[in-house]
Amino acid sequence: MDKIETTSSPEVATLSVSNKKSHVTFADVKALVKVGIVNSNLITVFTGFWLALYFTNTPFMAKWDVFLLTIIGSTLVIAGGCILNNWYDVDIDPKMARTKTRPTVTGNISLNIALALGIIFSVVGFSLLMFTTLEAVLFAFMGWFTYVVLYTIWSKRRYTLNTAIGSFSGAAPPLIGWAAVDPSFHVVPFGFFIIMFIWQTPHFLALAMKKCKEYKEAGIPMLPVVRGFEITKRQIAIYIACLLPLPFYLAELGTVFIVVATILNIGWLVLAIRGFFMKNDLKWANMIFIYSLNYLTILCLVMVLVTIDSPFS
Repeated sequence: MDKIETTSSPEVATLSVSNKKSHVTFADVKALVKVGIVNSNLITVFTGFWLALYFTNTPFMAKWDVFLLTIIGSTLVIAGGCILNNWYDVDIDPKMARTKTRPTVTGNISLNIALALGIIFSVVGFSLLMFTTLEAVLFAFMGWFTYVVLYTIWSKRRYTLNTAIGSFSGAAPPLIGWAAVDPSFHVVPFGFFIIMFIWQTPHFLALAMKKCKEYKEAGIPMLPVVRGFEITKRQIAIYIACLLPLPFYLAELGTVFIVVATILNIGWLVLAIRGFFMKNDLKWANMIFIYSLNYLTILCLVMVLVTIDSPFS
């Protein structure tokens, strides 16, 4: 593992945070909880929940209360983890264009309030999930712990493998949704978890290429910062190739899903290979990043559509 030692910490960073006080806006709240991350994770929570209803032959209306607890609880846990990430990263956020306007940096929301909100959101979220199943709470905690402790605090500033480590947290939401309905093991949520785990590395490596200069300035050892674009492009292609056989492990979802997922995988791999022949690496990285977002949306939508006949019956 490539390692970079940094002396950055929230304690020393408080000196650089603006003392300017202003009223808290809706944009501040959205930035604090990272609405984009919360929404993308909730898509997979919902999909996992929906699939569990389908495979257990459970009508949606029989679990509507569990659904609300799962969605609200998951939202708070994910948001709580994101808030704590903002709190801890306050020293490096001012060095990156996409994070320098976060309310913890501008001073619109104080670090003490951010810390308190992160803890409160997380605790309340876990508490709500306790009314579903213990397994759902366990998966939520594993995702939260990985993101807050193993990724944000431990690996993000030290190792190029921070992306792989953080990928577990982003792959946990489908397991939360499924376990809230059916805590027993099933190949479908496990396969979904593996797809999400692998999907995140090319997604975030492409983002790291786009923001390479900012990550370098902040001292974050993302792979393109430490090893360069060529190695990063190779890693992206390898991870995407690893997705190719996975739809076949979800054969229970039917032929339509396998075909669509395979087309998505092949299309992404072709785009990844194209990167070795393109001169504009940043343009290619942006194409990979946008494709990854569409990939996730389409994959989850297809999972729901091919199982749409059962949950409301």
